[in-house]
Amino acid sequence: MKVPLLDLQAQLAYLKDELTTAVIRVLESTRYIQGPEVEALEKEVAEYSGVAHGIGVSSGTDALLASLMALGIGNGDKVLTTPYSFFATMGVVLRVGARPVFADIDPVTYNIDPKKMIEVLEADEDRRIRAIIPVHLYGQCADMKAIMAIAEQFQLPVIEDAAQAIGAEYPLATAQGMKNLRAGSMGLCGCFSFFPSKNLGGIGDGGMVVSKDHEFAQRVNLLRNHGAHPKYYHSLVGGNFRLDPIQAAALRVKLPYLDGWHAKRVDNAQRYDRLFHQAGLVEQGHVEPPTAVYRSLDSTSAASHYHIYNQYVIRVSDRDALRDWLLANDIGCEIYYPVALHQQKCLGPDYHGISLPEAEKAAAQTLALPIYPELTTEMQEYVVSTIAGFFAKK
Repeated sequence: MKVPLLDLQAQLAYLKDELTTAVIRVLESTRYIQGPEVEALEKEVAEYSGVAHGIGVSSGTDALLASLMALGIGNGDKVLTTPYSFFATMGVVLRVGARPVFADIDPVTYNIDPKKMIEVLEADEDRRIRAIIPVHLYGQCADMKAIMAIAEQFQLPVIEDAAQAIGAEYPLATAQGMKNLRAGSMGLCGCFSFFPSKNLGGIGDGGMVVSKDHEFAQRVNLLRNHGAHPKYYHSLVGGNFRLDPIQAAALRVKLPYLDGWHAKRVDNAQRYDRLFHQAGLVEQGHVEPPTAVYRSLDSTSAASHYHIYNQYVIRVSDRDALRDWLLANDIGCEIYYPVALHQQKCLGPDYHGISLPEAEKAAAQTLALPIYPELTTEMQEYVVSTIAGFFAKK
């Protein structure tokens, strides 16, 4: 049996007619830059996320970059973030001339650890840390109750890297009582990626910044178009970060399906959990399944989508050998991520000797398995039985 890590053909099979109609609509409109498709998607994603503003941009990376630029972060500044994420989280900090500062991760959720954040902030004697970028890794929100309290204590803006987590929920106390707030709506802004592998993926690159703050949203809106308003009058130096209207049209087709896809991913994750226990792999210490947990809350029951499983990531010993075994048995898998950010070569000697043991351990032990909505029970049973076979032969 062949089990791909992701099968976009399975999704395309029932969306092809809708997507084709949407693309032709853009083609025939001749509105190829910005226009009504982008404006409509911005409104729909903002409403879905529970915020007032959405600004479509060219990628999730540019969403983060424009957000830092909108805050005026640059040379001499520092940004506190996680060492365990896709490179863009750190790369955008370097691109604006600032320095990334890392706090180690929680070993259960793989998200930034608030206790470690406080240690880093208290050690920042020159007070050059200007912002916090928590990442909602794999589709599970970081511990936003604790993070927002820390941000308030140190008076720092929070840019949520929600590239993998659109629609993920976190139960947070508000002035109106406890509410299930969606990823991207809790900090100053949230940054989404519409890369094709995401739960809401386009047919190319795309991203969005969402925010409750009108002034901030207006600044991002200006920056995505070279800082020009009106045309040819530039009050800021921005960039060409515009979202393609063909991507917007395709994403508008997909957005109504998103919660259903989330639910199927959750079902698949729960099935994996059961199968791993039934195979004895958890009890024998061979496989540690992902766990959705809020360390600062008593219960996760308030949020229906507290983990949307953009990835289903297990922790295993002898990870590389297991990866090779799965690939040899036609099962797609991937390592997200094999090198922690503080160990990336591009950082140079200033970061040599930094020890962030939980991030380093995660980079050495984690493996993502297929979790896409169209995955069948038979496929999952084959994945788990193949993993059981790997450990049985050792």
